[in-house]
Amino acid sequence: MALGPSASFKNNNRMKELEQGLLMQPWAWLQLAENSLMVKAYITKQGYALLVSDLQQVWHEEVDASVVSQRAKELNKRLTAPPAAFLCHLDDLLCPLLKDTTFPSEATFTCDHVAEALILRVRSELSGLPFYWNFHCIPASPSLVSQHLVRPLMGMSLALQCQVRELATLLRMKDLEIQDYQESGAVLSRDRLKTEPFEENSFLEQFMVEKLPEACSVGNGRPFVTNLQSLYMAVTRQEIQVRQEHLGTEDLQPSSSASPPGAENQLVNQPKELISSALSLPVPEKESTGTSGSRQRPQLSKVKRKKLRGLFS
Repeated sequence: MALGPSASFKNNNRMKELEQGLLMQPWAWLQLAENSLMVKAYITKQGYALLVSDLQQVWHEEVDASVVSQRAKELNKRLTAPPAAFLCHLDDLLCPLLKDTTFPSEATFTCDHVAEALILRVRSELSGLPFYWNFHCIPASPSLVSQHLVRPLMGMSLALQCQVRELATLLRMKDLEIQDYQESGAVLSRDRLKTEPFEENSFLEQFMVEKLPEACSVGNGRPFVTNLQSLYMAVTRQEIQVRQEHLGTEDLQPSSSASPPGAENQLVNQPKELISSALSLPVPEKESTGTSGSRQRPQLSKVKRKKLRGLFS
């Protein structure tokens, strides 16, 4: 049955919200028995958007509440509930797992490759009954891969290059400061702290030979997920702001909160501060991956049952 203009408009807005919300999520790590996957997800009461990659391919699924309702009926014949209840349960299963891979999941995740598609299967319990769900992910379009990976990674590379230039400038200024101390008669109190003046070209050449092989080891993608998601999100938010300025509208902000109230606008409106924070040297940590804000869970019914010292004295 064809949708009327009003229904079609609302559906398009919901799909745009899912697209926008997914873009603002960080990548997370999902270790399955047979696969290691990079995943990002965004779930609301109206549907969900999921992006999955094994670094060889990228898959995507985006569905609304009507698809959720139909699939739930096919997979869970003994459960009767509104689509929002199933979406809430999926969020409860995915959110903790994507935030912390050591979190003991209440669900079992497996995946299968069917032709070019990837099916991520979930098995858990809901209201005391078995609950099954299949994410039917198809190959992501080139534009989607560009939006979520190519452009953010290019932006991150440029940001890190800018950071290197700023640090090199700071080191040269520090060398001039030390030289001024020495010309004023200052003597280094601890010989082991003596350094040679910074030479940028020599440093870069040495880095390329000694550090580059290890530094650019992508592996299975986990170092990217573990260390660089703050920068990734800063870059994607900057992209969103530029797009909003270009369109002259704020309508692209998703209504479902993946951050505390007001945090989204604060981060988007202060990209320089956010990027400055994100450019701090990466320390391995578990990254948070929010999928949606807190929601009231619909009821389910069963059918059957130290101070610093100076270097010079």
